[in-house]
Amino acid sequence: MLSERASLVLSSILNHKNIKNIKYVIMSYTQLLYHIVLCTYRRKPTLCQEHERDLYAYIYGMCRNRNVTVYRIGGMPDHVHLLVGLPSTLSVAKFVQSIKSVTSMWMNNNPRFPKFTYWSKEYAAFSCSQSVRDTIVNYIRNQKKHHSKQTFEEEYRKVIEENGVHIDDEFFLRD
Repeated sequence: MLSERASLVLSSILNHKNIKNIKYVIMSYTQLLYHIVLCTYRRKPTLCQEHERDLYAYIYGMCRNRNVTVYRIGGMPDHVHLLVGLPSTLSVAKFVQSIKSVTSMWMNNNPRFPKFTYWSKEYAAFSCSQSVRDTIVNYIRNQKKHHSKQTFEEEYRKVIEENGVHIDDEFFLRD
């Protein structure tokens, strides 16, 4: 509760003829674009290709519910790539944890993914510039073609190194 003196001062300020409205405007400008790669436990091919669109649609719905912008989802039977724009209130780690836990539960209760057990503990996430967004979208779109020439391990290593992250081989792809 305001003291009498504070009340009088506040009333005087608010009634001053030059002050019509007091507004507080807070704006944050962010662009948090991430390329995220999730792989299945021990990179086993447990994501059934004939039902991958169901999984991608489920992930897309989860993203919409969290105000995440999806630019592209795609992958192979042993991994999924996402290019997403995250709101400033959601960390990459929390987003990935949420995607992995909820999709694991969904796939484990879905007869279309009978071989799926769970995701690998590790994941890769890289911040991206809008200037490379279309390049990454095309990269994700062409996963099937890309993997006819390269294994997941080769691709994963290349993507990590291209993003300037050091790989410790003692722990690389160890579930």
